[in-house]
Amino acid sequence: MPYLNRDGVRLYYEVHGSGPPLILTHGYSSTSAMWAGQITALSKNFKLIIWDMRGHGASDYPSDQSLYSEPHTVEDIAAILDEVNGPGSQAIVGGLSLGGYMSLAFYRVHPERVRALLIIDTGPGFKKDSAREQWNKTAHATAQNFDTKGLSVLQDASAERSTVTHRDAKGLAHAARGMLAQRDAKVIGSLASIKVPSLVIVGADDTPFLAASEYMSKKIPGARKVIVPRAGHAVNIDNPDGFLEAVTRFLEGVREGGKEKAKL
Repeated sequence: MPYLNRDGVRLYYEVHGSGPPLILTHGYSSTSAMWAGQITALSKNFKLIIWDMRGHGASDYPSDQSLYSEPHTVEDIAAILDEVNGPGSQAIVGGLSLGGYMSLAFYRVHPERVRALLIIDTGPGFKKDSAREQWNKTAHATAQNFDTKGLSVLQDASAERSTVTHRDAKGLAHAARGMLAQRDAKVIGSLASIKVPSLVIVGADDTPFLAASEYMSKKIPGARKVIVPRAGHAVNIDNPDGFLEAVTRFLEGVREGGKEKAKL
């Protein structure tokens, strides 16, 4: 099992297949295992990279709260791409929920490294301080819940969270305060500047994220949106066939577009 040591924090990752690199990031309190049902299909034509964010799964759970943040996560993605594909390499970047938000954050910081974006059941953050404060109250309550109840919190969680393995609830609490909670409106403010092919996917039953997905599809120039039927927040688990149909069609378009550019 490969690990990357980034400034003393070990990050777990997996690489499947070969071809254009595609890195997928899981949602908060899930792990890379949530993509298990997509590995075979996506690794046929792409080098699929999946990983566990710090405080999650098989990665390290630092005890220092300051080691959990949006900038840390963005640079974790960059470091894994450097390790797998070489310094400064480009990839298709995507994720679900918090993983999708961090993919947008990665594009904001490293646009030259992103070939395309795959944004799944994600919110882009908040323009208004009041809305962000309300979100952060929920994030901090989630952290407190893990502090007091431990990993048992996940027993009744959604499919992508209840079936995965974590070692330390404290890491998830730190991640809620440092990565799930948001500090500013930079990501949502950057949507109109995105210049790569982008696919926004949302489960038809994922009511809290339907409006956010519509907003992103309108703000990101040229973005496509697909609503997957019979699916909630864990769209790739709830309706794997519908999810893969939308994703593979988009990815093949990106791959073919790259071939055409290579000919020019």
